[in-house]
Amino acid sequence: MAGAHEKTEEPTAKRKSQARKKGQIARSKEFATTLVLIASAVALLFLGKNIGQALYHVMKRSFTLSRDETYDFNHMFQIMGATISEITVPVLFYMAVVFAAGMYGNIALGGYNFTLQSASPKFGKLNPIRGLKRMFGMNGIVELLKALTKFIVVALTTYMSLRLFQDEALHLDMELYPRNMIHALELLSWVFLIICCSMIPIAIFDVPYQKYKHSKAMKMTKQEVKDERKNSEGNPQVKSRIRKLQYQAAAKRMMQAVPTADVVVTNPTHYSVALKYDQNGNRAPIMIAKGQDELAMHIRTIATAHEVPLVASPMLARAIFYSTEVDHEIPAKLFMAVAQVLAYVYQLKAYKKGKGQRPSPLSRNLPIPPELRR
Repeated sequence: MAGAHEKTEEPTAKRKSQARKKGQIARSKEFATTLVLIASAVALLFLGKNIGQALYHVMKRSFTLSRDETYDFNHMFQIMGATISEITVPVLFYMAVVFAAGMYGNIALGGYNFTLQSASPKFGKLNPIRGLKRMFGMNGIVELLKALTKFIVVALTTYMSLRLFQDEALHLDMELYPRNMIHALELLSWVFLIICCSMIPIAIFDVPYQKYKHSKAMKMTKQEVKDERKNSEGNPQVKSRIRKLQYQAAAKRMMQAVPTADVVVTNPTHYSVALKYDQNGNRAPIMIAKGQDELAMHIRTIATAHEVPLVASPMLARAIFYSTEVDHEIPAKLFMAVAQVLAYVYQLKAYKKGKGQRPSPLSRNLPIPPELRR
């Protein structure tokens, strides 16, 4: 069984949000570096010839000046502007490719996240003891292994690349100028691309490792999850106490309203609903109190004490209980059924006062729509 302080629980949405605000997201420096290097190598492979030719024209134009151009100060600036504009386009395109690769490499794993908290100084990092723990901890060992692996892989790849292009490089002095310069640049571009591609296995290993490392750091203990739930949703005991007090207050208001009801329709023991109807108004009958089981019996007791008529109609009592809220009008589909109950109650009151005949027993088959029957 996991201990109380072991981080075994998945992080909550709040924990993830707070971590992003602090800049704590999954990042793979190896992936970003590899992507930038490969993109720059590919861009150099395609643009290297253009950049080399532009440099050749700039050098040639800058060092082949006529006597008049040498003494013309304004003409010197014109030559400078022309040479700069010639090399600017390929260099800017190359920089744009590298910039795009750098941006994507940094947001591909953890997404875009801008925060100033990660840039703020953390004086705890100046603690030498913590620094030693970072150096000799698991993360420090992994970083050391990655550094050694990169050194070995890059060194071997560089050696193999130089051996691969050795013959071409040794025969560059036999080519005509400036073709030899462009050819040398092409060779360097291919060697650079091969060396950069050697970083791909390291990046492939680093991406899932960084995800695992971030996921492990984000995990929470069971106590942290409970504390966060309490802070966000409130203490369950306090909320239960509040709900109980609210229920008691609502029940007390309903009990105070029962004596003013015209009739209480019962199940007869499990449900009770108290109805009130203003004969001089233009509103439908209102349900002023309802209860189930013990509360239903309490409503019946108060109604009996205040001589409020009790009418047993299980189907109607359940229909009103589940379809109507306290202090709301009954649904229109129950008007006919409730009207029969109220008519029976009014006739019964008149009979008790000696002003009418004894009403016929209330029908057990009141018109209750099937969708409201419970």
